[in-house]
Amino acid sequence: MTSFWSNWIIILTTITIVGITWLLFGNRKKDNAENQTTGHVYDGIEEYDNPLPAWWFFMFTVTIIWGLGYLVAYPGMGKWEGLLGWTQQGQHDAEVAKAEERYRAMRDRYLALPIEEIAFDPAVKKMGQRLFGNHCAQCHGADARGAYGFPNLTDTDWLWGGSPEAIKHTLNYGRQAAMPAWGPVLGDQGIKEVTAYLVTLNNRSADPALAEAGKQKFGMFCAACHQADGTGNQLVGAPNLTNGIWLYGGSEADIAHTLRVGRNGMMPAQSSILSEDKIHILTAYVYGQSNTKGN
Repeated sequence: MTSFWSNWIIILTTITIVGITWLLFGNRKKDNAENQTTGHVYDGIEEYDNPLPAWWFFMFTVTIIWGLGYLVAYPGMGKWEGLLGWTQQGQHDAEVAKAEERYRAMRDRYLALPIEEIAFDPAVKKMGQRLFGNHCAQCHGADARGAYGFPNLTDTDWLWGGSPEAIKHTLNYGRQAAMPAWGPVLGDQGIKEVTAYLVTLNNRSADPALAEAGKQKFGMFCAACHQADGTGNQLVGAPNLTNGIWLYGGSEADIAHTLRVGRNGMMPAQSSILSEDKIHILTAYVYGQSNTKGN
């Protein structure tokens, strides 16, 4: 907070407290005349100019004193930190540390077990669901089915591999997509040709001449990552282009746009946010989502 806003808050708060106090005590006094009215009449009923009842006046007084004490003890006057040194962050960290200590033994027990063994444990699923909701659902959705540009984690199509080891590596270190823009290399005609070829890889019809020319260009520029048959390569995060699953849309317009401008999706590393045991449980949850028994 800048000094300007700090001073602004202090001034406004002080004016408010002083004004309320003046209003309260200023209206405490009255003339000696009894039954004095304000001059207001409502439906024949006159309004008397009487002070607040004593208990009401003292209640307001105590409230003001309590408010002053609060502003001295706790932060509330701009940059003033308060005599008690309390902060929201400090209280949050203390409560988190208490919870960590309470549940650490249970998480450590699961940490010692293989992912495949705990993936379908009801307790692990509940903990994993909460972790997923807090750290992953913003991108992948509450149901883990993804969205435009964010992978569906409930199917068996994985960019970087769906084994427990691969999922844990992704959570720990993140992933960085690197689909280059081919517009300057292929040109408009080349984009049309490769798009037509990719459409045929998904058993859809396309102009045969365009598709054949696109196949040649695919072998020159795309096969190094996506392999000659277009089935992808999880070692470099290159998606399978033959199964009809598209991260950024599978229409001809979407495919052409991806070829023209490229894609640079990023999965952030979670190791700096989540402890080892939490990543282990979250890995089990994600693994279980795509390997649900009965599928």
